Amino acid sequence: MQIPNSDIELSIVILCYRSEESIIPFAQRTKELASQLSDRFEIVLVGNYWEGSGDRTKEVVEHIALEDKVFRAICKPKEGMMGWDMRKGLEDARGQYICVIDGDGQFPIESIAQCYHKIKEGGLGLVKTYREQRNDGFYRRTISGVYNFLFTILFSNLRSKDVNSKPKIMTREAYERLDLRSDDWFIDAEIMIQVGRHRIPFYEFPVVFKELEGRQSFVRVGAIFEFMKNLISYRLREYRKQSPR
Repeated sequence: MQIPNSDIELSIVILCYRSEESIIPFAQRTKELASQLSDRFEIVLVGNYWEGSGDRTKEVVEHIALEDKVFRAICKPKEGMMGWDMRKGLEDARGQYICVIDGDGQFPIESIAQCYHKIKEGGLGLVKTYREQRNDGFYRRTISGVYNFLFTILFSNLRSKDVNSKPKIMTREAYERLDLRSDDWFIDAEIMIQVGRHRIPFYEFPVVFKELEGRQSFVRVGAIFEFMKNLISYRLREYRKQSPR
């Protein structure tokens, strides 16, 4: 885990997987927004890649970081899926507040500011969005609906409307209480389960989720079964921890 830097107030972690040149305008818009929120911020670009894939994201994000010191690039040969990327980015973040967002532009960048202002009010360990309106098609809506239905059934005490939604922003204190292990799509649910376990206060607000442009979703049907397996396994572990010995 990265040693926090007291000079950095806000860290924004952008997951850039296979974004290539499309991450350039997203990164610049994020910088413009962050500069209005704090004069002590960093943007961590996670450009992890599969070796031999031909993905140019590593070169793109390293060039961005070379040209502008507010950016830092993490570009490692991948050992896992989205969860592994997110964990590497969060571990490298040095700010007092740590925000994570996907770099594909589906979540509105402006919601980072809403998350930041809300968590700065104090009393909350995590602030996130939920997707009140989705424009990403029947397939993704169905998968997300299954995710959230199962989560609600198995973890009914948490009352999160959309566990996978981003951006998520955490205080450093809240982040350091989490023990994140997921390497796959389950990472968002794992965050929220542990937030519930540690009784970390959180807040959600609605956003409009945009249509994905330029490529197909990386989420496949198999992710539903993977998520179900992880969710049930996590529920059993939580039950054993709560059961008297």
